[in-house]
Amino acid sequence: MQPLIYLASNSPRRRELLMQIGVHHTVINVSVDETPMADEAPAEYVIRMALEKARAGVKKADAHNLQPVLGADTAVVVNQQILGKPKDRDNAIEMLMMLSNTTHKVLTGVAVIDQHEETRLSVSHVQFRAISREEALAYWQSGEPADKAGGYAIQGVGALFISRLEGSFSGVMGLPLFETSELLQRVGIAPLRC
Repeated sequence: MQPLIYLASNSPRRRELLMQIGVHHTVINVSVDETPMADEAPAEYVIRMALEKARAGVKKADAHNLQPVLGADTAVVVNQQILGKPKDRDNAIEMLMMLSNTTHKVLTGVAVIDQHEETRLSVSHVQFRAISREEALAYWQSGEPADKAGGYAIQGVGALFISRLEGSFSGVMGLPLFETSELLQRVGIAPLRC
């Protein structure tokens, strides 16, 4: 089947989520500078990153296949501080200790570029139970936190730490399906009917 969109992301989770709603896609590997700008609010940051990824995807896309390009970016935010992917074990444990026994935000920006650029923002609130350093270390040793924003995966073992979620499960995973579906419908793609 002919792909309907380009996905400007290396994330296997985003690919799985698109497949879950029946959206055929071709992955375009993009690389953008993910450094936040001075005084940039987290919501502005994830929208900018989603757009920059989609724009980078447009530049790499096959000019003969004029399909929409989808970009997304997710940030875990504690007290307005963006927690990216952990640099190493100690950084992951530090992040998990910051999240322990608190509620944090997970922001995911989604952008679609067709003839126009459109974006959406998903905001979720995730409450963690108290986590001991021993649990955080054991979790790091599972290998799961290494490439995850905030050092955890809601769809994996990290779910053991989550006592409450208010918002989008798929948004916390990295691609909010409600907002993504809205954007895709705006460019003529109807999930479930692809």
